[in-house]
Amino acid sequence: MEIQNQLQAAGLKASLERFWELSAKKIRLLRDRYDVSSGSPVFTREGKYTTRGWTEWTQGFQFGGEIIQFDATGEKEFLETGRDSTLRLMAPHITHTGVHDHGFNNISTYGALRRLIAEGRIDSCMWEKEFYDLALKCTGAVQAMRWTEIAGGGGFVYSFNGPHSLFVDTIRSMRALAVSHRLGHVLYAENDRQISLLERMLKHIESTAKYNVYYGEGRDQYDLNGRTVHEAIFNINDGNFRCPSSQQGFSPFTTWTRGLAWAMCGFAEQLEFLETLDDKSIEALGGMAHLDPVMLRAAMATCDFYIENTSLDGIPYWDTGAPGLEKLGDHTKVSADPWNDHEPVDSSAAAIAGQGLLRLGRLLGRRGREEEGNRYWQAGLTVCRTLLDDPYLSRAEDHQGLLLHSVYHRPNGWDHVPPGKKVPCNESSMWGDYHMRELALYLWRIITDGPYYTFFAGTGENHLK
Repeated sequence: MEIQNQLQAAGLKASLERFWELSAKKIRLLRDRYDVSSGSPVFTREGKYTTRGWTEWTQGFQFGGEIIQFDATGEKEFLETGRDSTLRLMAPHITHTGVHDHGFNNISTYGALRRLIAEGRIDSCMWEKEFYDLALKCTGAVQAMRWTEIAGGGGFVYSFNGPHSLFVDTIRSMRALAVSHRLGHVLYAENDRQISLLERMLKHIESTAKYNVYYGEGRDQYDLNGRTVHEAIFNINDGNFRCPSSQQGFSPFTTWTRGLAWAMCGFAEQLEFLETLDDKSIEALGGMAHLDPVMLRAAMATCDFYIENTSLDGIPYWDTGAPGLEKLGDHTKVSADPWNDHEPVDSSAAAIAGQGLLRLGRLLGRRGREEEGNRYWQAGLTVCRTLLDDPYLSRAEDHQGLLLHSVYHRPNGWDHVPPGKKVPCNESSMWGDYHMRELALYLWRIITDGPYYTFFAGTGENHLK
């Protein structure tokens, strides 16, 4: 991609103001026209949100998006609907033992509401805050139950595929363990054995850095620095790593770009959380001296890979090894083309990646590494500027989505291909819309000099400024 070094965050304020106006319209449209009896909205077909029974991982994005809208604009209707829907409908997600998505569903809803209370943004009685605390304590513990021990003393929270499966996506669900731990919770097992949620979280992050991220060290014939694999497979009998795999990418030896984006954002935000920990609390895991370099290396490698393998305007195609890309020539030298005849782009990956780039850039800048930090920061602004304009914002009055040209599952063929087109385009996803709002909120708070936006704000004495 071509990083726009002249961009400034403040220069995007007018675009963000227009974005929030459009976002409000889309929330109202979805609320008025979506049939909730059909299940959680997942992605659009011909501009109308539909559901897809695979796992329940998107409902928190729907209600969390409303809470973000209030956070940015102060419009109380969105607080009221987001809070009411969380209270009425999100409880099953707290105790859902069959998914790896607790950080998506519950931090986006219960966590956001608790953060706003802690920031003094919304009034509440003591018991409302205690209710959110209990929900967040439980979600972290339930998520941590899905645990596989691996050779060498590590482990991971396993995916819905089973105990052998480590998904790169799950790094963003580590937020659930982080918040639960920060609220003083532990997981009790047989014989009242106390299990540290912090320890499980950090072991999972380290496993992800080791097995789902590549560093150009010859692990296999396709080992490129910063490349990610969607799934790492383990032999659960002896705990040894066996092979890479992919559920949603083109192959285990190419990079599914939304998985890459999950890693970029996940490592960056967990580095921020790591900075707030007492080194003694993580001494048994090697302390800051060990964990920070592991996480920073993964964050920088994945962000570098994104910059080097993404189209000129910062928007990626759905997989860097997708077979039709060769028909587009060198796609890194031109802007992405959502309407091409060969491979779809994935704007949702860009929205997630943009936040990762910005967070990493800011973190490095605070550490005195201004040149490196500025590169990532400006790359994040470049991505954001592209997404805040045509052809990625959904301006059509009857289109229920907000961010266009998102892709869900290309190998399964789930995404809608419009008449006259050969690949999916012009559709939205609930995670794409949510993460576009989250990216916009991150920048909005910086531009308006608001509190720095983190998932763990208000959960302890230490917080980033």
